[in-house]
Amino acid sequence: MDETEETPGPSRRRHIARLALFVAVLAVLFYLTAIARVVDVAYVRGLIESTGPLAPLAYVVVSAILGALLVPGPLLAAGSGFLFGPLLGTFVTLGATVGNALISSYAGRRAGRDSARALLGAERAVRIDRLIERGGLWAVVGQRFVPGISDALASYAFGAFGVPLWQMAAGAFIGSMPRAFVYTALGSSIGEFSAPLAFSAIAVWCVTAVLGAFAAHRGWRKWRADK
Repeated sequence: MDETEETPGPSRRRHIARLALFVAVLAVLFYLTAIARVVDVAYVRGLIESTGPLAPLAYVVVSAILGALLVPGPLLAAGSGFLFGPLLGTFVTLGATVGNALISSYAGRRAGRDSARALLGAERAVRIDRLIERGGLWAVVGQRFVPGISDALASYAFGAFGVPLWQMAAGAFIGSMPRAFVYTALGSSIGEFSAPLAFSAIAVWCVTAVLGAFAAHRGWRKWRADK
């Protein structure tokens, strides 16, 4: 008998406890980084700046790790814009975003995939696998357009549901382009305010937010219709 088809009581409780522990760890990280702000982004920015010519590469690596630890992405992107300007900073932000997506989704896969499949059952797990095969990449792209959703938390969830790493990388790169420009441009305007740049960034954010809300609504209706 397939283990995922009928999970015994003790095994089911083990899977639930494992997922609960994983969620609790993420909740603690979210509180420490997004609410308590134990990571001083300005201090990190100063350390990165001291690395000289290697600063862009160093910021990509450090920002990817901090993002996976749930440090808010807009703060990290703004720091990139402040240090490197809107053009180079946008590419640095995109590199960090892809790195964050890979780290978070890999951790989510390792920590929660087996338990998620066991709790869903064989039929639902196969159905989700088919949905990912057909549209996993575009699900990642669409999520990046939806405002108010933590990219790192979404990446952990995508990893737990088995979205391949290549889809995470490509989807994060494509879907994050507008917001990477927005937050990086706003960060670059902190040092030397540019009204056209700031207004352009706000306009792009508004457009992507509307498109993201529309895509999320359409995706939800399609999901309901396929059930």
